Amino acid sequence: MDTLDGLIQGFGVILTPGNLYYCFIGSLIGTLTGVLPGIGPLAALSLLLPATYGLSPVESIAMLSAIFYGAMYGGSITSILVNIPGEAASVVTCLDGYQMARKGRAGVALGISAIGSFLAGTVSLVILTYLSPTLAEFAVRLGPPEYTVLVLLGLICTLMMIHGSLIKGLVMLALGALLAAVGTDVVTGTERFAFGSVNFAAGFDLVSVVIGLFGVSEILSNIEETLHSQVVTRRISNLWPNRADWRASWAPMLRGTGLGFGLGLVPGGSPVTASFLSYAIERRVADKPEEFGTGRIEGVAGPEAANNAAVAGGMIPLLSLGIPGNPVTALLMGALIIQGVQPGPMFLSQHPDVFWGVIASMYVGNVILLILNLPLVGLWVQLLRVPYQVLFPIILLLAMVGSYSSNKNMFDLWVMLGFGVFGYVARKFRYELSPLVLGLVLAPMFEQSLRQAMVMSPDGLMIFINRPMSLAVLVLIAAIVVYSIISRNKGRTINEKLA
Repeated sequence: MDTLDGLIQGFGVILTPGNLYYCFIGSLIGTLTGVLPGIGPLAALSLLLPATYGLSPVESIAMLSAIFYGAMYGGSITSILVNIPGEAASVVTCLDGYQMARKGRAGVALGISAIGSFLAGTVSLVILTYLSPTLAEFAVRLGPPEYTVLVLLGLICTLMMIHGSLIKGLVMLALGALLAAVGTDVVTGTERFAFGSVNFAAGFDLVSVVIGLFGVSEILSNIEETLHSQVVTRRISNLWPNRADWRASWAPMLRGTGLGFGLGLVPGGSPVTASFLSYAIERRVADKPEEFGTGRIEGVAGPEAANNAAVAGGMIPLLSLGIPGNPVTALLMGALIIQGVQPGPMFLSQHPDVFWGVIASMYVGNVILLILNLPLVGLWVQLLRVPYQVLFPIILLLAMVGSYSSNKNMFDLWVMLGFGVFGYVARKFRYELSPLVLGLVLAPMFEQSLRQAMVMSPDGLMIFINRPMSLAVLVLIAAIVVYSIISRNKGRTINEKLA
């Protein structure tokens, strides 16, 4: 089956009333998640993951994927109108988007944000469509040694993408790996670190851990901060950009699309990183960089295109290699596994309907989101007036129901609450939570492939040197580590001189 036939099959799968319904619901919830400050896509996915257990794999992933990139769309609305990012990837949009709104150009800012996101998402999906099957065919020839170093690359890239302390990131990654070791040995099937407890013998449930880390801790943080927002304008008009806006925006949108998609491919890359880098690039190439932050449309078009392109790019290593590059794709991977579908090299051959259905659902969801964002902007503006004191009890109730429904086990509720408090405290001390989730997901894959590689190797660790592919990845890992150390030391030196 060639790519075009596969995509046609995917549209045949997704263009049914049931699948379209869940795609629409995911897009709606995603946009709502992005619009309402203090929730975010990761918290929303964590809360709603248990609701997909009774769905088919295509319905489940179509809905969850739509929530993910829907939040990218919705987050720009609060950034532009209220100067509060609905989710982390929209932080940069506040800088120029809000200033455009203050100048009476809120409609143009919202319009270019939605159009740029749509164009970037569509271009990235076309690349995803053709690149994923090719990469999957190549990945079939990989063995345990290659998978070991690829997962190691994902872990290293996760650390390199951390904006704060590298030591803190390493601590969180190690903690995630330690939590993954609790329960049943992935190779021998024996209990470890269970301490005689039946609950610990089953290991920590991913859903409960993630709901606690990102859902409950977000609630605690927002209650403490007591979000206050004031909409800069009550009526939105003139959404369509004029010719001057298009001339200023088309190049930033193209650059943002390429940058975002490329970063999405890299394990550890994320829409947040893509939007920040896109903004930095636009300032560097601008004729008058000092005007950024005063309402330049390039500062909206580039980052918005970048964060949406990164979503499609991040799906490629998940679907083709079975390696999640960020916490959101780790959750999507967990949803697929719960449905009995293992993402990776055999995904396309074993479940072609699910593979192509998921890709086709992203095309459909992209169109739905454009329709939801432009005509319904007035509705989203009204939702910005909902006080957080009304929202947080509902969110907490959803968190508890979702965590309990996963295994019908009260222990999971305690896990959720415990990790909620832990996540809140960790944020206070500026520990990033994402490495913990990736460590929890990737550590069992790394352990299993490493032990399999050792079983098949007569020369111990030399198997990683003797196989060209694994050696190439190890060289790449070494180069990334060296470059990161040099960059961090150079940045530290510059800061010391400025001080």
